[in-house]
Amino acid sequence: MELAKKYNPEPVEGKWYEAWLDNKLYNSTPDERTPYTIVIPPPNVTGVLHMGHMLNNTLQDVLIRKARMDGYNACWVPGTDHASIATEAKVVKMLKEQGINKWDISREEFLEHAFAWKEKYGGVILKQLQRLGASCDWDRTRFTMEPKLSEAVIKVFVDLYNKGWIYKGVRMTNWDPSALTVVSDEEVYYKENKAKLYHVRYKLKEEDGYVTIATTRPETILGDTAICFNPKDERYQHLQGAKVYVPLIQREIPVIFDEYVDMEFGTGALKITPAHDPNDFEIGKRHNLETVDIFTEKAKLSKAAQLFVGEDRFKARKLMVDLLERTGHLVKVEEIDNKLGYSERTHIVIEPRLTEQWFVKMKGLAAPAIEGVKTGDIKFYPEHQKNTYFHWMENIRDWCISRQLWWGQRIPAYYLEDGSYFVAETAEQALDLAKKKTGNHQLTLEDLRQDEDVVDTWFSSWLWPISVFDGFEDRTELDYYYPTNVVVTGADIIFFWIARMIMAGYEWEDKKPFGAVYFTGMVRDPQRRKMSKSLGNSPDPIGLIEKYGADGVRVGMLLCSPAGGDLLFKEDLCEQGSRFCNKIWNALRLVKGWEVREGVNRDNIPVIEWFENKFNQTLKTLENQFEQYRISEALKMTYSFIWQDFCSDYLEMVKPVYGKPIDRATYNATIAFFEDLMKMIHPIIPFVTEEIYQTLKKREEGDFIAVASYPKGGNFDAKIVKKGEVTKEIITAVRNIRNKSGLSPKDQLKAYSAAQLKDYQSFLPIIMKCANLGSMEFNRSDVSNTVSFIVDNDEFFIETGVEINLAEEKERLKSELQYALGFKNSVLKKLGNERFVNNAPTMVIEKERKKLADAEEKIKLLEESISKLN
Repeated sequence: MELAKKYNPEPVEGKWYEAWLDNKLYNSTPDERTPYTIVIPPPNVTGVLHMGHMLNNTLQDVLIRKARMDGYNACWVPGTDHASIATEAKVVKMLKEQGINKWDISREEFLEHAFAWKEKYGGVILKQLQRLGASCDWDRTRFTMEPKLSEAVIKVFVDLYNKGWIYKGVRMTNWDPSALTVVSDEEVYYKENKAKLYHVRYKLKEEDGYVTIATTRPETILGDTAICFNPKDERYQHLQGAKVYVPLIQREIPVIFDEYVDMEFGTGALKITPAHDPNDFEIGKRHNLETVDIFTEKAKLSKAAQLFVGEDRFKARKLMVDLLERTGHLVKVEEIDNKLGYSERTHIVIEPRLTEQWFVKMKGLAAPAIEGVKTGDIKFYPEHQKNTYFHWMENIRDWCISRQLWWGQRIPAYYLEDGSYFVAETAEQALDLAKKKTGNHQLTLEDLRQDEDVVDTWFSSWLWPISVFDGFEDRTELDYYYPTNVVVTGADIIFFWIARMIMAGYEWEDKKPFGAVYFTGMVRDPQRRKMSKSLGNSPDPIGLIEKYGADGVRVGMLLCSPAGGDLLFKEDLCEQGSRFCNKIWNALRLVKGWEVREGVNRDNIPVIEWFENKFNQTLKTLENQFEQYRISEALKMTYSFIWQDFCSDYLEMVKPVYGKPIDRATYNATIAFFEDLMKMIHPIIPFVTEEIYQTLKKREEGDFIAVASYPKGGNFDAKIVKKGEVTKEIITAVRNIRNKSGLSPKDQLKAYSAAQLKDYQSFLPIIMKCANLGSMEFNRSDVSNTVSFIVDNDEFFIETGVEINLAEEKERLKSELQYALGFKNSVLKKLGNERFVNNAPTMVIEKERKKLADAEEKIKLLEESISKLN
């Protein structure tokens, strides 16, 4: 079969992905094997693939494919998150386009529309992940709002409530005026803004004069219930017990003193608005102040404001400033930098608002989760992320879990007309509780009203490692697959998701939910800017796959993704990945194009031995990199080994002279190496490796590289590896001299060496062939009119037939000498570092000492060569 001149990924990827699915290669059921489990960070059901998903899921796929080939029962569970706020917003928008207002239909009708939208548009991202090559068990696809997972959420809510860890209370919360719901502290991000600081004066009641305060929110003056000073501030001691009037509306409010006030900020006077600032709220509680809520749920001014009723908060600010100025209350305005909180979902400025919500007490849940990471039961990669984790966990605040939405799991609290409520998994169970507590056995279900709110989306996804295996209802699969092995995620959701999953794992399973957390960095452009549509710097992932192939894109993503570090993505990295696939394809075309003849070419035996030992050495390092989740480094090593050591060196050494056949022994060894190399890199580039694996030789039905055994590295002889590396250096050095001298590759050259023949005899035929040498004499150091080079502290001389420019040769050797001296100094510096010598393993120190000895020997030879030219 004639192979295409260039690898074409499009037909290959579709063909093999379909074959993998048809043969259910990625399906997993409990058996006698050790499981290796990953649960996908569930993307929003509204989402489409972006570069962050590409990176995250490529890494997961590499890990799960490697585990599958290592013989584990690999199970990668896919799924999507119902994304309460984002999905509800999309459904509301869809209904609006159809002329339907959310509030004109019932909750049940809205949910019917929402589920219909989910079935039609949701899950697009999972189909896109298949294009990437994700080897999930798609039969296990879960959705956080499917019945069983919703039942788990309700069960957990009731359990925590019965333990006294869930409570209801009025608190200052983060209100999203666009989504019309509270959001948690973790769902608020902050941005620096240019702002104005308004100095406003309040008239004193009992005496002439004014008190001047400074505020960035003059519209909230209408909700003020006190003016506050620091008790240590001497400037205001005379105002003890005084009262002032709120500007414009003339409400009488007290002057109070509290140590919270910063005497250095503004005028040292603080207006207190308990309904609209979390710090003011706490001060208000301490001083029993009235609370005046001047905003509606849409952040418009309410009747309680008395002025500008119905106006948006930002328009009201402008109107307020104008009126304050006209009435003489505005003293001055300053320009300042100010941080504002924004909703992570709608990007609207958050409004601090007093609301009655449901909360989870977190301190008790956090304690075992902190211990689990401290003791190493759960490992973080990179490790420094533990500092962020501990800081948040050790200062954790109660979690506001109620949301004023319809799309989500409805809070299982049932109210009687008098406001008393009962928390239970079903309305029937709540009715039983109500009858017992009230003693009224005439109550019916019609007497109960369920809470209108739903729980936070994260309250469902924190159960993900347990709930995807239906662990709250049937332990069969959970006992086999749990705890999972690793979760791959961005550091931006360490609080939202990682910390909470850890807490849930220890609370309901009394053990960790996963053994390791691999944190990816942020995907950025080469200017280190975050990728976004508005900047136009975020490429379409599917477009990249169509242009470079999934394997090319996977390589491109991993080439620039150090663990935990930001990924500086450039499209030409995908092109590099595509070229790599084509390089391997061309190697296949070369090998499959050879004519094979029975027999053994003994000249190739040392080359085969070298490559086998180098392969085993590489595998050993590779395993260590996988264990440390150094996936980018693993790719770079494998990339270099295949491109350079196999394609450029090994194949060049063993390939027959043009038009001649290759011996059977070398051919068989080459095919075996090629197959193992494809297995080695299959987790990273699954499609092209499957195509090559199937092309190398005839396969039995059901024989796929996707489920083949990963190569097991055996022992290796470092001396044999070194001989091969020295041979490569000699060949390269001769070729460089040939190029610099302007000689044709067809011209045979004479070579000499001061070394012993026995040191190079095994590889001598390969050196002669690949460097195109007519002869090579050993034990010779008295050769004139030659160009010299040093490899492994042995000096070689090449007779080029071209008159040598002694001055140029001398400069070249001096340049090499300077480099060798610099290298020696760097090694001496390392060995002179007491901390390094005391802490480094003996083997590492010995390696550095060997480097020093080799450098000193090379310096000696170079100095001798320079001396001969004088």
